[in-house]
Amino acid sequence: MEKCYLCPVRCGADRSASTGACGVGENLKIAKYYLHKYEEPILNGKNGSGTVFFVGCSLKCVFCQNYALSRSETGKEISPKELAEIFKRLEDMGAENINLVTPTQFVEKIAEAFEIYRPAIPVVYNTHAYENIKTLEIIDPYVDIYLPDLKFFSPEISMRYTKKKDYFSVAANAVIFMMNSKKRIIGDDGTLKQGVIVRHLVLPLNVPDTKKILNWFSVNKKNGAYFSLMAQYTPFGEYEKYPELKRRITKGEYERAYEEMLRLDITDYFIQELKSASESFIPEWDF
Repeated sequence: MEKCYLCPVRCGADRSASTGACGVGENLKIAKYYLHKYEEPILNGKNGSGTVFFVGCSLKCVFCQNYALSRSETGKEISPKELAEIFKRLEDMGAENINLVTPTQFVEKIAEAFEIYRPAIPVVYNTHAYENIKTLEIIDPYVDIYLPDLKFFSPEISMRYTKKKDYFSVAANAVIFMMNSKKRIIGDDGTLKQGVIVRHLVLPLNVPDTKKILNWFSVNKKNGAYFSLMAQYTPFGEYEKYPELKRRITKGEYERAYEEMLRLDITDYFIQELKSASESFIPEWDF
């Protein structure tokens, strides 16, 4: 942590003394953990996904629905031992899996927690996909399911919303690593035990970019990876500064994206209803 290069920003911060580009120091920091029932059905199962929300983010989308979390405005510090205890607690509550949300900035500490306690249920790595391969190699032995959100194709769009022009080139390599690493395995109960679900959030006025993401996936998909086409965009964060982000997507925008997915013969997919675009689905932070 004296020179942090965990994420593609490669800020080189001494996180033992200050915060990095992610907004956090070296100690694990979480905002919430609970049984979450609003993931894809094969992750939710009967009881829900045992979700842990980590504080900080190396991407910081302007429209982030977890804005206070990504900007490190909330949360409490815990030790790897305490995180391991949370894994056990969620497992005892009946969680279908352990779901690590935005974990990049803490992969080394999370790995320590897994050395203390390894759950008997699958581990989900839930990420914005802006990942270094070397960082993924640290956590990969502990992960069963990758859940990357492949957000942008165009460098101009990713620059506008994240200040990172290299988003797609970095994220695409990360997603390929994930698909190479985890082949789909479905349990007898119908839940995903191992594999990859590539998510993509359709944004207002952004269907052309969505189509490029879909085309990339149709060419590069492997090992039974799923595609999850999300309709849940809700104006949040700094959207007032971006006129195009002040509204939810239209039925027509989502239908055009869905039709393109079918045209490309992507058959293993998840879709959402437009009513999923609601602030009621955004968690309230406990810490």
